[in-house]
Amino acid sequence: MSAPSRRPEIRRRRARQHKITTLRKRLASAQNDADRTRITTKLQKLAIASPGQPLLK
Repeated sequence: MSAPSRRPEIRRRRARQHKITTLRKRLASAQNDADRTRITTKLQKLAIASPGQPLLK
């Protein structure tokens, strides 16, 4: 694969990792159960798209 064809893939992967870390930080600082369940649901949706990599610990 040439570099120009991998750029979109790398950009998607970096953006996804950034989104996951942001959600994990928000989950750690969530105050009530409603926020926790909403953020957990978002992380589970991302985990379905990436089998084999658990996003929730």
